[in-house]
Amino acid sequence: MKIGLLECDHVAESFQHIGGDYRDMFQRLLPGVEFVFYDLCNHHFPNSVEDCDAYVVTGSKYSVYDDIDWIYRLKDLVRDIYHHQKYYIGVCFGHQMLAEALGGKVHKSESGWCVGAHQFQLLHQAPWMHPFKDQLNLLMSCQDQVQQMPENSKLLAQSSDCPVAMFQVGKKMMGIQGHPEFPKAYSRALMDARVERIGLEKVEVGIKSLDLELDDAVFSGWMMAFFTPA
Repeated sequence: MKIGLLECDHVAESFQHIGGDYRDMFQRLLPGVEFVFYDLCNHHFPNSVEDCDAYVVTGSKYSVYDDIDWIYRLKDLVRDIYHHQKYYIGVCFGHQMLAEALGGKVHKSESGWCVGAHQFQLLHQAPWMHPFKDQLNLLMSCQDQVQQMPENSKLLAQSSDCPVAMFQVGKKMMGIQGHPEFPKAYSRALMDARVERIGLEKVEVGIKSLDLELDDAVFSGWMMAFFTPA
């Protein structure tokens, strides 16, 4: 299976010594996958939706409602992926893009930033969730959230500060608000650099939460099972 990684941002050079760029993080999350990299935020898009069997959309410092050319192009691409019945997993910004492109709504959360490790409570057990856990600990780094899911969606998970933490559209598209690809050290670096934006109290709680054991490996297995159903 050939998976297109749709890159919607890049790790700042000052942080790349921690875990590389986002493509490096996803390669570690999904070892052995044949990736094709598309640097969308620098206008490198697939020639056709048929170029890959599945697509993963990364996080971003941008918002899905920003008035930026490549974001509009990505919305069109997500609709093409939907209509051509390709597999899709959106992470953070990619999760929000899935909602926004297909008729849902995204805006800044009244809860403010979600940072550090959060507990995702699973509401449904899908066949690709194997081995199943009713709770996942995943890193988060977001201010925007999905406020309304598109039609033909099913809510899969939520957290205390994120009502739409994971959802599925049809059988082949799914979004997760968490960051299973992030190393803890990168999450810590982002929080340290954004204290004024996030707020000291939230940063302190977020840093303390990094003591939790994460379920990145579990979610990695779920992603592969989602892409390759039995």
